Amino acid sequence: MKYVSSRGTAPVLDFGDVLLAGLARDGGLYLPESWPSLAPDALSRAATASYADTAVEVMWPFVEGSVDHDSFVEMVADAYATFDDPDVVPLRTLGDGMVVAELFHGPTLAFKDIALQLVGRLFAYELDRRGERVTIVGATSGDTGSAAIEACRDRPGIEMVILHPSGRVSDVQRRQMTTVDAPNVHNLAVAGTFDDCQDLVKQLFADEPFRDRVNLSAVNSINWARVMAQIVYYVTSVARLTGGEAPVSFAVPTGNFGNVFAGYGAQRMGLPVAQFVVGSNANDILTRFLDSAVMEMQGVEPTLSPSMDIQVSSNFERLLFELYGRDGAAVAETMLAFRREGRFDVEADRMGLLAEHWSGARIDDAATSAIIAEVYRRDGLLIDPHTAVGLGAAAACRLDPSVPMVALATAHPAKFPDAVEAATGVRPALPDRLADLFERPEHFVEVPLDYSMIRATIESYLS
Repeated sequence: MKYVSSRGTAPVLDFGDVLLAGLARDGGLYLPESWPSLAPDALSRAATASYADTAVEVMWPFVEGSVDHDSFVEMVADAYATFDDPDVVPLRTLGDGMVVAELFHGPTLAFKDIALQLVGRLFAYELDRRGERVTIVGATSGDTGSAAIEACRDRPGIEMVILHPSGRVSDVQRRQMTTVDAPNVHNLAVAGTFDDCQDLVKQLFADEPFRDRVNLSAVNSINWARVMAQIVYYVTSVARLTGGEAPVSFAVPTGNFGNVFAGYGAQRMGLPVAQFVVGSNANDILTRFLDSAVMEMQGVEPTLSPSMDIQVSSNFERLLFELYGRDGAAVAETMLAFRREGRFDVEADRMGLLAEHWSGARIDDAATSAIIAEVYRRDGLLIDPHTAVGLGAAAACRLDPSVPMVALATAHPAKFPDAVEAATGVRPALPDRLADLFERPEHFVEVPLDYSMIRATIESYLS
């Protein structure tokens, strides 16, 4: 498998190089040169196979030729042994016929663990094979940071710096990052939004002397390996619900677009998906685009679902590449205009790819709280605000009640205890292993929104 950049001019790379590169040198995002196909009997096998066995089968075409097969099997098994549910992603049917896929059973209680527990091991494998060191820099809107830290802490050959927007993540999210006492982990609280943090990471990658000097890499979902690993739970969900004999729909609370793009990847591999529903909070740039074919930035509004408080969804560029017939030059021109003007339009004929399968809904904070309360009243289940947005969007956009609708539950309710308690009167408890989280000392540095100062701070960690 070879990988190409969404902007068309970066070198074509194999998986190992893509893993360590993160963002392409032309500013684009890597995708597979062609989409592999699921084996004809893959879904019937996945209906009863372990999650790890299905994960190896689904992901192997993406890594073959770069990773030893036995080593890959071992890494996948090791990654998912860290989850506290034997199914890894269990399915739960609610009273209204919706199905919730619980993606939060990993070490940091969020869906990012599903990819990052594997990605951390892949980094260690590739760096050891090459005898190299790497500096991983990532931006987080809440969950990526802690999942990446947990996956990469204390690993030889890796120095990690995570940027989070100061005061714009939940206390639990922040402490899951800042209470980790590991010599290779550094947290920066940036005076800005997640989009600002993400822009800073992109600036660091565009600064080629710095990038080469520190051997820069990324764990954000701009890294293809993240998306690859997320494809698996779409496959297991369909296999367990219908055995692949009938299609399934998915509702995805969406911020940076990587989670739902993984579903698109699964569909391109042959997974029968009837509908993708994009759930947004008040920061509804994606749902507005699906309604109007116009992508237009507005101000970022803080909400009860802070991991989705985003206006620039980086992974949308991967879907844009597909919408534009894999024309990297057209994508590069569009993204340049978006950066310059804050908007772009997609022609009606190009939107045809989305017309049949894609829709979206905006769920505001009041509706989010009401959904949390209703699910608890009806089903006795506590859900976090992001999951509530997904369920609300699913209810608003579901086209065919006879088709199973899976809403992705992206975080444990205890990561957002204030919002859940306000809606239900019940404060969700952290698992025992995190019970003392608020007693642990924090380690982070407050930094202004200043590129030069942030670059210098990162370099100080490497001296």
